[in-house]
Amino acid sequence: MIPIPIRPAEPPDLAAITLIYEHAVRHGTASFEIEPPSEREMAQRYEALRVGAYPYLVAELDREIVGYAYAAPYRARPAYRWSVEDSIYIAPAMQRRGIGRALLERLIAEAEAGGFRQMIAVIGDSANVGSIELHRAAGFRMVGTFDNVGFKFGRWLDSVLMQRPLGIGATAIP
Repeated sequence: MIPIPIRPAEPPDLAAITLIYEHAVRHGTASFEIEPPSEREMAQRYEALRVGAYPYLVAELDREIVGYAYAAPYRARPAYRWSVEDSIYIAPAMQRRGIGRALLERLIAEAEAGGFRQMIAVIGDSANVGSIELHRAAGFRMVGTFDNVGFKFGRWLDSVLMQRPLGIGATAIP
């Protein structure tokens, strides 16, 4: 397999990132957003993560952004400071080519380097077997499922929770 170039996201990448996410919102159940955010909103989200020193990555093939991933705060309260939630989105035409795996592996490494201790995957739709298996292969374990907590496309959707320690995890205080 050809190595997939992954690098930190930059502001000029946001147009492509917005298009990838727009497709996911309009056609998929990985995100429970109903209306895709504007590029300006995506830029604000990006900037908040950048300022907080959270990793935000893109996969780029032939000068085209084909996927992105980031780690964000799991929850806002201070005690959650060491836990992050991952998000990964791949351009529709580029799915099932190992891009998600490459992004997740790099995201885990970057989050560990940033001193984070736990990564949480909140996977929209328990039928999203590809994402569940991707996370399992990356060392995540199943924590549980919230049944029927989202309503999109005329049906109820579950949220699957998976978790993985980062670095030394909870074996020592931060």
